[in-house]
Amino acid sequence: MKFLVTAGPTREFFDPVRFLSNRSSGRMGYAVAAAAAARGHEVVLISGPVALAPPPAVRVVNVVSALDMLAAVEDEIEKCDALVMCAAVADWRPKVFSESKLKKRDMAARIELVPNPDILSALRPRKGNRIFAGFAAETGNLLEEAQGKLLRKGLDIIVANDVTQPGAGFETDTNIVTILSTDAEPEHLPLMGKDAVAVRIIERIERKAPAAP
Repeated sequence: MKFLVTAGPTREFFDPVRFLSNRSSGRMGYAVAAAAAARGHEVVLISGPVALAPPPAVRVVNVVSALDMLAAVEDEIEKCDALVMCAAVADWRPKVFSESKLKKRDMAARIELVPNPDILSALRPRKGNRIFAGFAAETGNLLEEAQGKLLRKGLDIIVANDVTQPGAGFETDTNIVTILSTDAEPEHLPLMGKDAVAVRIIERIERKAPAAP
């Protein structure tokens, strides 16, 4: 199979030195890409800014902003059999970008924001027979929120985690997830290394792949 994986945060700049972002380290997405490659799949990894070494045997496309990530995914989507959206894409970006650093004395107390495109929603018309998997990082109502996202975004699989649980949040080497899909009961995984979680995710996607003729 050909996998397209996204990972890491995006950065939404409002001047050359300041940006809006989030706590994503990219570790889960990099683990998914590495697991897919280790199982013999062809993998393209579209990565936001992270401090991680590229996984072996994976082609990495580096991006910065949500708009960059959308453009890169659109360039690669037709070549893949499965899309795994691990990236924590910023929902909003500053409406105005200043070409020079904004001085504290000149900055407004409020920054006007505009919504970023929803990448999965934008790609839904191009899904075809591809397997789409996403992630839901929540702080409450985990299964309800994840199930809603699974259906709303037309996903086949969603991996949900409560980031308030010890060992399941950002910047850790472990995770505690529940894997939901459209054709099976939720699969609750205990505290595991992200590498092990990634293997379970790839196995679920492999089982959903159409049988070879």
